[in-house]
Amino acid sequence: MSSLEEIRKVRLEKLKRLRTGGLEPYPLSSKRSMSCLEALLRFEELSKSGEVLTLAGRVTALRDQGGVFFVDIDDGEKDIQVMLRKSDLGEENFALWQEGADIGDQAEFAGKLALTKKGEKTLTALTWRMLAKGLRPLPEKRSGLKDPEERYRRRYLDLLSQKESKERFLTRSRIVSLLRGYLEKEGFVEVETSILQNVPGGASAEPFKTAHKALGIDLYLRIAPELDLKKTIIGGLPKVFEIGRSFRNEGIDVTHNPEFTTLEWYRAWSDAARERAAVEKLFKWLVRKLAPGAKIPYEKETIDFSRKFNVVSYQELLERYALLPNPFSAPAAEVELKARQLGVAAGAGEVPFKILENIFKRICRPKLVQPTFVVDWPAEMLPLAKRKEGGKMADAFQLIAGGLELVKAFSEQNDPLEQRERFDLEEKLRSGGDPEAQRSDEEFLEALEYGMPPTGGVGIGIDRLVMLMTNQHNIREVILFPTLRPKK
Repeated sequence: MSSLEEIRKVRLEKLKRLRTGGLEPYPLSSKRSMSCLEALLRFEELSKSGEVLTLAGRVTALRDQGGVFFVDIDDGEKDIQVMLRKSDLGEENFALWQEGADIGDQAEFAGKLALTKKGEKTLTALTWRMLAKGLRPLPEKRSGLKDPEERYRRRYLDLLSQKESKERFLTRSRIVSLLRGYLEKEGFVEVETSILQNVPGGASAEPFKTAHKALGIDLYLRIAPELDLKKTIIGGLPKVFEIGRSFRNEGIDVTHNPEFTTLEWYRAWSDAARERAAVEKLFKWLVRKLAPGAKIPYEKETIDFSRKFNVVSYQELLERYALLPNPFSAPAAEVELKARQLGVAAGAGEVPFKILENIFKRICRPKLVQPTFVVDWPAEMLPLAKRKEGGKMADAFQLIAGGLELVKAFSEQNDPLEQRERFDLEEKLRSGGDPEAQRSDEEFLEALEYGMPPTGGVGIGIDRLVMLMTNQHNIREVILFPTLRPKK
């Protein structure tokens, strides 16, 4: 029998002991009258009044001193010490606690606040109840779960045993709240769009496929909310945003998880240049809210958001770091050769702009540590973006910092005829074997024919933003329950 099985067997015996002693280890509700934090904040007032209050939380420490038992409990906000005395509880109830309690149990104590002889703020318990008997031991506080995959798989234990992990997810929650509040103050309206879609669109990615029995149709989990959000612009909502999950049937690595969270906003009568200024303003504000001086550590670097963001073209970066002159006019064979020399994947017959994108991600992007706007992307890479007037470049930009792509944005294509042509080109790529090529969406094309004003659209990857702000280098560290292969 393993150690864990032995511990569980002992705890099951304790469970029986509690029940035979007349205590229900899993009662319907708690009688908690306030949080541990409130009790400590009001300690002087409550200890003087002698008011009986009820606190509850998870047992994190036990110290048996004969006729006195000291217990630490934590309710998720704050921890407090509880003192149980045989003289207060009575011999039977005190013995039930001694025989039935373990670290990890959820318990409730009613009593009065007072200082111990050592001056510690303590609840002197008059009664106690078990709220949920723990049948498995918690990880050691100091070491926690050593296997990273086990931390992701059993995140609840990671949160319990590692303060840093809990703080990281509290920071994530604050970031989302700050972004939402900022956009609402700017006059944006939050909307919710479909996750189940007839045609997956709004990005170049392979979707997850499902089916609806009653309707008898295939459906797809959305890869982006973009097309629905642009329909709301057409419908007369000039400033909209959505924070939510998208799903892409792609590989998993340190910056990719099959389900992820994005913030997308769309603003009528705007364009990429205006949205670039808006993005810089937002990021400077956000980082100042989270870090003094708008400077954050990331890996071995200090990233400074207080200065004017750098601006560089996509072509210049390919020339500088991949040593590929005139990358957009280079023959396909030359691009493939350069990719092989750089150790970048290049499938046989793959279109050059796809290979260039892989080179950029592998070779160029990691070089961009300080906040940098990358501009002038080939239009064929962004089939939903407007071209710059008289050129082959999309009116688009990315924001990169710490080597992470944080933002993708562009002036939205509002010419329905050109959008149809772009979709047709994407369909040719799909028929040629590209599973990530975008699909022609007739409902969206019909909506565009009613007229969409010039519009700027911005997409922010929340997971990568949290990675940057919490100095994490694996996306699984900032997603509560990342996608994992099931245990056998």
